Amino acid sequence: MSIFDIFRKRKEIPAPWSKYYTDEELNIKIPNISLYKQISKTANKYPNNIAYRYLGKNVSYKKFIKQIDKAAISFKKMNIKKGDVVTFCLPNIPEVLIGFYALNKLGAIANMVHPLSAEEEIKESVIATKSKYLVMVDMFYDKVKNSIRGTKVRNVIFVSPSNSMKLFLKIGYKIINIGKYKKYPKNDFFISWEKFIRKSNFSKEVIVDKFGKDTPAVILHSGGTSGKPKNVVLQNRAFIMAVMQESVCLKYLNVGDSCLAIMPNFHGFGLSVCMHSVMTLGFTSILVPQFDAKKFDILFKKNRPTVVLGVPTLFEALISNNNIKNLDLSFLKYAISGGDMLNKALEDKVNKYFEEHNSNAKITQGYGMTEALAAVCLGIGDVNKSGSIGIPLPGNYIKIIDPATRKTNPYNKVGEICINTKALMMGYLNNEAETNEALQIHDDGHVWLHSGDLGYMDEDGFIFCKGRLKRMLITSGYNVYPSHIEEVIQSHPAVLQCTVVGVPHPYKQEVPKAFIVLKEGYHGLFIKAEIKDYCKKNLAKYMMPHDFVYRKSLPKTKIGKVDFKKLESDIGLDDEE
Repeated sequence: MSIFDIFRKRKEIPAPWSKYYTDEELNIKIPNISLYKQISKTANKYPNNIAYRYLGKNVSYKKFIKQIDKAAISFKKMNIKKGDVVTFCLPNIPEVLIGFYALNKLGAIANMVHPLSAEEEIKESVIATKSKYLVMVDMFYDKVKNSIRGTKVRNVIFVSPSNSMKLFLKIGYKIINIGKYKKYPKNDFFISWEKFIRKSNFSKEVIVDKFGKDTPAVILHSGGTSGKPKNVVLQNRAFIMAVMQESVCLKYLNVGDSCLAIMPNFHGFGLSVCMHSVMTLGFTSILVPQFDAKKFDILFKKNRPTVVLGVPTLFEALISNNNIKNLDLSFLKYAISGGDMLNKALEDKVNKYFEEHNSNAKITQGYGMTEALAAVCLGIGDVNKSGSIGIPLPGNYIKIIDPATRKTNPYNKVGEICINTKALMMGYLNNEAETNEALQIHDDGHVWLHSGDLGYMDEDGFIFCKGRLKRMLITSGYNVYPSHIEEVIQSHPAVLQCTVVGVPHPYKQEVPKAFIVLKEGYHGLFIKAEIKDYCKKNLAKYMMPHDFVYRKSLPKTKIGKVDFKKLESDIGLDDEE
């Protein structure tokens, strides 16, 4: 069967959520432009508005575009051209955005890597993507000198987080960090960001952006908690579509509003939703290079953000921070949780907290995958159901299938979440087998991304996530969803956080094991016994955790998700505090 026969056989996808959108909103047409062109249009429209704020320093759109244009000239003088790859290992500092858009203007590709990655992880990524240059935070010279051995990297460009700070902060930063890390040798191979930018000095060259929506823009990374990380190649079209979708959903935002960019640039949610979309819509992206839960109050008081996006652990930090009991949050319009599951108990706690602190905002969930550029569906405003991850964003489609037969499940029946969108990845770089497993053509003629997540859809099109397909436990023949047990345990007033994993059992196959973090002020055997009794009253017998382990905190991945692999490897039965 030819590809044309497949397209002719495409069937209409049921979309019960379509009633929440207008026909125009549903039929998104992606313009044939680049990300650079998209943000430069905003800069032309609002030249004096603030594009980003970094540690109290505001930079206008007009200045931001000038910074990007200078970096584009510098990259071109270093012989970067369309299709070339440059790896960035930077926190949320201005230089990562400047470099990202500069490459985009040239039709080149940014490979975004966590700066705290191990030496071998950086090396593998640089080799796999054939990166010509590495842009790295300057405190990790020791790591970099080993990571580049055996690669084809031509230069390493070192950036200090202090480069874009206000003068007094820059001086303080340098004093505090004296002797803390080894300085890199300044030569023709290891160069500073300042030296890199000086390559554009006195140049009158004007680079004309000739690249469109189908040009690859970025490589992000997926699968780090469930296997070897995969290189996800995304085109300009994915980011452009995300902007158009968010303009529909975030209707109560106005030009000049601001968003806390706590989620990192090497995460699709951070780069797309917190940075590119925010700035392209004329809002201010507040760059947070390092999140400190203990200073959440200062962050809010200084910046007064109208939008906060983050993983559930961020919101747990918010409501457990004793410094912000009297904080006024009347400025907050949207609070969106993504990247991990937000259970009903935490949702209720956060909403109560907002109400007590003068905000009309209600926390809602978003859901997505790096392979579909982060945001796939969202609960927003009045279009939301408690406990759901919302409805598909306009132009996106979701269906729930039986993993065994691939047939579409009826409403309210749990199955695998599959996604169809114009923002789908091109594929995993140099990994055809994994790409074909993730992106599959179904009998309806459409390409579907298999998420590996379990959930169900109700009659209105709202999606309810039930956890990872691999996280589902089968105990004594029963399907057990850890997310349900977590929700019950976290509804107990003494519990701050809970994660449930499956552990082997000699005859039941698997049993649930609960890792629990108690709220401040709660401890002792009485509380632990009370939680166990609470579970007996609210869970079926086959769902009861086999073990309850108490911890001061739970292990996290680099982007703040609970690290299930570490918990699954902990098979000790003794409580720890």
